[in-house]
Parts: sequence; structure tokens; C-alpha cells
Amino acid sequence: MKKLLICAALAAAVAAPTTASAADPARADFKNAAKYCKEFKKASGANFATMFGTKKNAYGKCVSQTAKKTATEDAAQEKAAKTNAAKECKAEGLKGREYGTCVSTRAKAKQAAADAEDEALQDDRISAAKSCKTAKKDDAEQFSADYGTRRNAFGKCVSKTARQLAAERKAA
Repeated sequence: MKKLLICAALAAAVAAPTTASAADPARADFKNAAKYCKEFKKASGANFATMFGTKKNAYGKCVSQTAKKTATEDAAQEKAAKTNAAKECKAEGLKGREYGTCVSTRAKAKQAAADAEDEALQDDRISAAKSCKTAKKDDAEQFSADYGTRRNAFGKCVSKTARQLAAERKAA
């Protein structure tokens, strides 16, 4: 009985890290996040620190948060792409090798489309940061009236503007 419990505990210990690491950021996630945060910091200027922390740790927080978010989203998108592709191929009545090829091809296409959308959303956010920086610089009173004077005012502006840019892009 004792041996059985030990084996079960070891099996659980081996399985737990495998399931937890599914959304852990890879090295590439951190590199991509660093590129994005560098561009975002450039676009935001001094406002960058108000969005992520103090001047001392804002860049690191941006990279860490972005990499974790990207890894989690990528895992969910990959799972959804495979599931939806399998449903589509099954609905067509494909079997065997044709089914496997269909699922693989469609899942890759869906993942590529999701990655392109993620890239476009990051571009929207960088463009929004640039326009909010300009708006704050040009008319600080109006900016304060629109978004407030609290620490998160710049973030509110970026969020709202990025959503508008994404909606315009999708409508076009």
C-alpha cells in the first residue's frame, strides 16, 4: 500500500509540471516581448513608467507581463485552432490520412491568422500610445478632462484608442 501511494505521488509530481508548463513563456516569447516593450516605451515616452511601475522596474514588468500574456494566449489559440479544424474536417466526412492532413493544414492556417491578429493588436497599441502622448502634450487640460488626472489616465487613453483602431481595422 505504501509503495502504491509513493508511486502515485511520484506520478502526480511528474505530471504536474508538464501541465503547468503549457503556458509558460518560452525564450522567444521574452525576446518578442522585449521588442514590443522597447517600441511601446519609445512611443509612450515618460508615460511608460506610469503604466507599468516605477522608472526603475517598468521595462522589466512590461516584458514579463507581455511574455506571460502571449504564452497563455498562444496556448489557448493553438488549442482552439486544433479543435475548430478537427470539427470542420470531421463535418466534411474526411477519414484517415485525408482527415489528419486536413486538420493539420487548417490548424496551421488558423494559428497563423491568430498570430497576425495579435501582431496587429500590438501595432494598434503602439500607435495608440503615440497618439495619446501627442494628445497629452498638445492639450493637457483636455487630456485631463477626457481621461482624468490619476496615475492610470495615460493607460485609459491607450486602451480606448487601441480599441478604436482595432475596430476601424476590422471594419475596413
